[in-house]
Amino acid sequence: MRLTRTSLLLPLLLLAAPALRAEYVVLRNGLRLKVTGYQLVGDKYRLQMTGGKVEIAADEVMAIEPEDVFTPIPATAAPQPLYRDLVQASAKKYNVDADLITSVIAVESNFDPKAVSRKNAHGLMQLLPETAAQLGVKNIDDPAENIDAGTRYLRDLLQKYNNDVALALAAYNAGPDKVQLYGRVPPYAETISYVRRVKRGYDKSKAKPPAKAPAPAGAIAATSPPRPSQSP
Repeated sequence: MRLTRTSLLLPLLLLAAPALRAEYVVLRNGLRLKVTGYQLVGDKYRLQMTGGKVEIAADEVMAIEPEDVFTPIPATAAPQPLYRDLVQASAKKYNVDADLITSVIAVESNFDPKAVSRKNAHGLMQLLPETAAQLGVKNIDDPAENIDAGTRYLRDLLQKYNNDVALALAAYNAGPDKVQLYGRVPPYAETISYVRRVKRGYDKSKAKPPAKAPAPAGAIAATSPPRPSQSP
C-alpha cells in the first residue's frame, strides 16, 4: 500500500490531541486511524483528522468503526451560562429534564453552536435541515432556536416511546422509522454507541449533588423502564 507522507504522520497527530467525537478508519495494513469526520469522494476517502485532512484510496479502507468509549468532556467544555439558560427555558417549556437535554448536546456537538456533521446536521443539537424546517426553525444555527426545536423533537420522541429514554435517543440518532423497523434500538454500531454515551452522561449528571435549579416538576425522562429484550 502506498500512503502519502501526511497519512504516515497521522498517528502522531492523533496522539497530540485526541478528539471528543471520533471514529476509527481501519486500513488494509491493519493501521487504525482516529478521525472526526470522513467523506467518500470518487475512489478516495477524505478523512478529517486532528491537525488537518488527508485522502486515502477507498480500496485501502477495510472498515469504519465508531468509538465506543466516549472521552469525558473537560470542565472547560461545560455549557456557558447562556446555553444553560436556554436549556432550562426549553426544559420548562416542553417538560423535558434539563440534564437529558444537556447530555444530548454534549454528545451531539460538544456545545459547539457552529458544529456541522458530515450528514449536514447543524448546531448544538445537530438538527437536519429537513427536521428543522418541519419544526418551524428559521435559523438553524441560532442556539436559542436550535435548542428549542431539538428539545421539542426530543419531547415528541419521549412521548412516542412512552418515556423510554433509550428508544427516544435511538430515534433521535437513527430516525423513528429505524426504531419502528426493529422494535428496539437499531443494531447499528453508531446508534448503540450514541445511546450509551448520552445515557452515561445523563446518569452521571443524576449522580451529582442536586443543582441550584431543579428540573421542572414531572419532567419527562427521569429514568427509562426496564426492557429485557434490549439493553443498549
